[in-house]
Amino acid sequence: MSFRRGIVRQSKFRHVFAQAWKPENCLDDVRVTRVTWEGPLCDANPKFIAVIVEAGGGGAFLVLPLSKSGRVDQNTPLVCGHTAPVLDIQWCPHDDTIIASASEDTTVKVWQIPDGGLTSPMTEAAVTLEGHSKRVGILAWHPSTLNILLSAGCDNVLCLWDVGTGEQLYRLDDMHPDLIYSVCWNREGSAICTTCKDKALRVIDPRRGTVLQVREKVHDGTRPMRAVFLSDGKILTTGFSRMSERQLALWDTDDFSEPMVMQEMDSSNGVLLVRCVDPGGVVCIALTGGDCTIRYFEVTEEPPHVHFLSLYSSKEPQRGAGFLSKRGVDVNKCEIARFYKLHERKVEPISMTVPRKSDLFQGDLYPDTAGLEPALLAEDWVAGQDAPPMLVSLSGGYEAPPSRQGAAVLARHRPSSAGEPEESRGRGGGEHTGEPGISTILLELKALRALVLSQGQRIEQLEQQLARFEEGEV
Repeated sequence: MSFRRGIVRQSKFRHVFAQAWKPENCLDDVRVTRVTWEGPLCDANPKFIAVIVEAGGGGAFLVLPLSKSGRVDQNTPLVCGHTAPVLDIQWCPHDDTIIASASEDTTVKVWQIPDGGLTSPMTEAAVTLEGHSKRVGILAWHPSTLNILLSAGCDNVLCLWDVGTGEQLYRLDDMHPDLIYSVCWNREGSAICTTCKDKALRVIDPRRGTVLQVREKVHDGTRPMRAVFLSDGKILTTGFSRMSERQLALWDTDDFSEPMVMQEMDSSNGVLLVRCVDPGGVVCIALTGGDCTIRYFEVTEEPPHVHFLSLYSSKEPQRGAGFLSKRGVDVNKCEIARFYKLHERKVEPISMTVPRKSDLFQGDLYPDTAGLEPALLAEDWVAGQDAPPMLVSLSGGYEAPPSRQGAAVLARHRPSSAGEPEESRGRGGGEHTGEPGISTILLELKALRALVLSQGQRIEQLEQQLARFEEGEV
């Protein structure tokens, strides 16, 4: 069945609309990559936008301040340390200067971008992660734990890394018999959902290396599928029917026997990429490379669960699209999401806005969202702890704190570079004096405090166990 507006229902998102920015606010002369990989090819946070671009002799991506607009000079410095095309890039959710890239050269690299942006080409990564035997096309940072990164390659292997040490924590090489299409963490980061060429949807515990749930033939078609975890634990999937019609389905992880809803959308052949842009209200966007339209939906507890909201159409098809993290939206204009549509030679910002008459902060549109502060350290998560992301209020607009904890921990474990002076290591980007600057001291102090706190709790637990032994209780 096709989507219809039907009976008017009550929803704060019912009148949401998308609008492209004026041409002078776009990025022009951006040579977007021609790689055939089906992915977003772009990512954005409140500081920077990153776009995978064409590059001779290897793979590269462009990093620009979010405020940049107009023509991009062809001599603009790139991040160009890969020896083959870049397939995916992801900004770290806990540090707006840390970005990971995956490439056809089988490596994953983690880069630390200077606060003011690049002034010269960046060829040396902060960390290089090697463990895949074929090209790597999917990256996913842990939503609430510092420095945990997941990668998926065309070798059908999932690798989980501690980027602070460069260590491979887990390697899941017997879960998928064929190519992995998508990977997504749940809200607490205790499980991941994956889709595969074998048409199965799997929910996996990565620490134990076990499949918690599996559903065969989520969609009957042979084209690629995608899946995302929603904030309430349900899973939204997109795929194709046996008649090659595009479908969208909602699944309850407690019961995979039947979908909560299965809706057919159209007969286009592009693979739908889905992104949940408002976890509080659960608004999802579905877009396709090569299409001229972008759809958005609201997911509710009441049937039929998935409600079509509206459609954005343009004259030019998109090559991909990157989404701005919720912290970066303009709350004064009731902007609930922003994505950056990639054309062949242009990047076009598009805002999703809910019209309101009042100039006051609209609290119902902006529930507290994930901030930069991680809820756990890597060693805590490995030890079995789980926690949802630490939330921040968007009232009055979001301002990032001056410290960068992720960079501090990353730099603390980074091996020495050849010829790099000792005093320059562990620096966040712009300082080159002989003494560590105040920002570096604050970063290391914050990281040490977190470490001391976790160790203090462990010491207290051991002392209690020792006391029970001495008193003969055990």
